[in-house]
Amino acid sequence: MSEPFVLVNRDGSIGVLTLNRPELLNAINVEMILAIESAFMELENDDSIRVVVVTGAGDKAFMAGGDIADLGSRDALAHYIEFAEIVHRTFRRFEISDKPNIAAINGYALGGGMEMILAMDIRLASDRARLGLTEINLGLFPGGGGTQRLPRQIPDCLAAELMMTGRHIPADLAATFGIVNRVVPHASLMDEAMNLARLIASKSPLVLKLMKRTIKDGADMPLAAGLAYERSMISLVLDSGDAHEGCAAFLEKRQPVFKGI
Repeated sequence: MSEPFVLVNRDGSIGVLTLNRPELLNAINVEMILAIESAFMELENDDSIRVVVVTGAGDKAFMAGGDIADLGSRDALAHYIEFAEIVHRTFRRFEISDKPNIAAINGYALGGGMEMILAMDIRLASDRARLGLTEINLGLFPGGGGTQRLPRQIPDCLAAELMMTGRHIPADLAATFGIVNRVVPHASLMDEAMNLARLIASKSPLVLKLMKRTIKDGADMPLAAGLAYERSMISLVLDSGDAHEGCAAFLEKRQPVFKGI
């Protein structure tokens, strides 16, 4: 029996997805991207899970992009229907999910691998990681959201250089550009990611949900509309039990017990 494309583990309130195709540096094909979507939906629908961490199997790659043999066999309509639409849908799911997610980038994050992390909330990189939108080297350009997300996250000139040259960049330069939050020693990557996940999971899941919606939805609005949206969302939060519990716990000098209501 073959190994599953994605491994799903639970550690208390943390769900861990491991991309599991190490013999091909966790490169994705249609079956694997569908497995990623299914595994993430499983954790999304699990009320006991508050944060999701994603990493790659093996010691070399988070995800080294698309399976080249698979990509090279495609024509336009089949690619649009069978692959590109599924990739966009799956990566977008991480972006709009109410549950915070963390990328633990343990090695190469190239092509679709980098496009996936661009859709994730928080990104921790091993000091061995290398990132890049390398599609131009194959006579392609980023088609998993890279042309849209990267220029929204870093200056246009840097995004253009990365996409037009197809170069890999080391993790420390990715952090300087703001593509990843920070770089940690390779041996401690998962410990750092899990500790961060536990800290976030200790907060109110309701407030995290509404805050994430405010951040993501507001980013697509003019400032005045975004501020109005923020006012309405924080007003909803103030009607929650968790907001009153947090304030009471502060005044009573104790740790809050958030219930997500």
